[in-house]
Amino acid sequence: MKWHIIALLIGVLAWGPERVILAAGPEPDGYAEERAAMLAEIKDDLKLTRDRIGKKALSPCVLDALDSVPRHEFVPEPLRRYAYENRPLPIGQGQTISQPYIVGIMTELLELDHASIVLEVGTGSGYQAAVLAHCAKQVYTIEIILELAEESRVKLKRLGYANVAVRTGDGYYGWPEHAPYDAIIVTAAAPAVPAPLIEQLKPGGRMIIPVGEPRTTQYLTLVEKDQKGKPKFRQLLPVAFVPLTGRH
Repeated sequence: MKWHIIALLIGVLAWGPERVILAAGPEPDGYAEERAAMLAEIKDDLKLTRDRIGKKALSPCVLDALDSVPRHEFVPEPLRRYAYENRPLPIGQGQTISQPYIVGIMTELLELDHASIVLEVGTGSGYQAAVLAHCAKQVYTIEIILELAEESRVKLKRLGYANVAVRTGDGYYGWPEHAPYDAIIVTAAAPAVPAPLIEQLKPGGRMIIPVGEPRTTQYLTLVEKDQKGKPKFRQLLPVAFVPLTGRH
C-alpha cells in the first residue's frame, strides 16, 4: 500500500459580499503538471473510501476549486515544491495545511451551492477557505491564532477572495452575528460536536467535523439538521487532526 493511500485517512488540519469567479481557470503558474497529478491521486483515493463517505465522485465545483486554488501560495516558501503532493504540510505555529483529499471530501460533504453561507472554524493557512469560496456565496472563517489569522486575511485578499471574511477568535463558539449557516466546517478535532455550532447551523444544513480526543481514534463526522432542527450524526472516516483549542 503506497504511503499516500495511508495518508488519505490522516487529514491534519486544518470581507465582502461578492463571489470569486475564475471562469477562465487558473492562471499559468508553473504547477500545471503537479496540480493535474494531485487531482488524479484524489480521484483514485476517493475510490477507496466512496462507500464510507457516500460519495462516488467530487462535484465539478469542488474539482474546479482544487484545480484553481493555488495551493503553493498557502504553504511556506521552502515547502512549495511539495505543495501539490497529496499530504498535509506544516505552516508554522504547530499547525498544518490539510491533505488535498481531505479538503476535497470535507467540502463535498457540505453539498454547497452558490447561495450557501458557510462558517469555517480553523482558518489555518486559508487554503480550505479559498476552496470553499469557489462553491459558496460567502465564507466566514475563524482562527484562534492571531498570526495565522492575519496572514490568511492578507493572503486571501491579495489572491482576490472577496467573499471570505476572517476573524480572530475561539471558533468553539462560532460566529453568531452571521448565523444561521447553511454549512459549517471544522478543521480541528473536538471531543464532541460543540453545542454553539449546532445551534448556529440552519435547519436543513450540514456540518463536517473531526470528533475525538488527541492521540486516540478520531472520526470525520457529518452532522445533518432536519427541517425541524433535530441533528443527526454519522461517523465516516478515521482521521487525525490537531485539537480544537480555546477556553472551552
